[in-house]
Amino acid sequence: MWLPDRVIGRVRFFAWASLVSQILIIGTGGAVRLTGSGLGCPTWPRCTEESFVSTPEMGFHGIIEFGNRLLTFLLIIIAIGMFLMVVRMRKERPELLRLSVALGLGIPAQAVLGGITVLTNLNPYVVGLHYLLSAVLVGLAAWLLYRVRVGPATGVRSASPLLAGLLPVLLGVLGVSIVVGILTTGSGPHAGDGGAARNYLDSELLQHLHSWPSYVVFGLTLLATALAFRRHGSPSQMRLRRTLVGLTTMTLVQISVGLYQARNGLPELAVGIHMVLAAVLVALSVTAIFSTREDPELAPAAGPLRQRETAASNS
Repeated sequence: MWLPDRVIGRVRFFAWASLVSQILIIGTGGAVRLTGSGLGCPTWPRCTEESFVSTPEMGFHGIIEFGNRLLTFLLIIIAIGMFLMVVRMRKERPELLRLSVALGLGIPAQAVLGGITVLTNLNPYVVGLHYLLSAVLVGLAAWLLYRVRVGPATGVRSASPLLAGLLPVLLGVLGVSIVVGILTTGSGPHAGDGGAARNYLDSELLQHLHSWPSYVVFGLTLLATALAFRRHGSPSQMRLRRTLVGLTTMTLVQISVGLYQARNGLPELAVGIHMVLAAVLVALSVTAIFSTREDPELAPAAGPLRQRETAASNS
């Protein structure tokens, strides 16, 4: 009975932790690749044939790779905690349970895919799929966090039909940009290990192709922000504005980092920042999409559980 039956502070904590940890592991995974530590643990699931942990003989690269693997256990703990926080709400808030289960199942899937990258000697396409799955999990975590913070979905639109239709297109173009970026990285110098294969595509051409959807994303965020400021009033509309302003700002920062790294020989730190910012853009885009619906307490026939949550947060 100590498990919560409504959204309270503990539930919000685990929802935030889910999103932050999913973005964090993208950063640590990037550090593994950018430091050439992709084969610091040359086998999987063990770090060596005899040990699950890195050994002194493996040096710096072994520590980096094992540290990234160790972070997976933190994600599992957070996922279990998130599930326990919403299990008693499974009847009133089934979407929270479904999202927490999907996010939890994605973590071992990601770990297995990470093992395959090691066993295939850092095949660039497998490494790219590894990052793509991470981006999907970030989107799921952002969706879960939004539902925890705001409440169940409603059918009442708070944004114009044009804006509501524009945002999924924006997310789709962002997805194209991420995929082309993955191919670009797979053709570049950061293989994760000196002996790892490359995809042998034209890196310079891919850099140009990668920039085009990024500019389209920036243009769409500007248009979406302008449309959002045409409506005034409800908290959900204000939330959508803030999200879109943040999305526009982060997209501009991401483009700036991309231009810097392309013109300065792909420095490791800039590439790592670029990878993490892409995940942040996914989270903001997903949040913007769900912010086009009215908050439950402002929509007709708000559920009794949401009324209890609102009363509890105001008390």
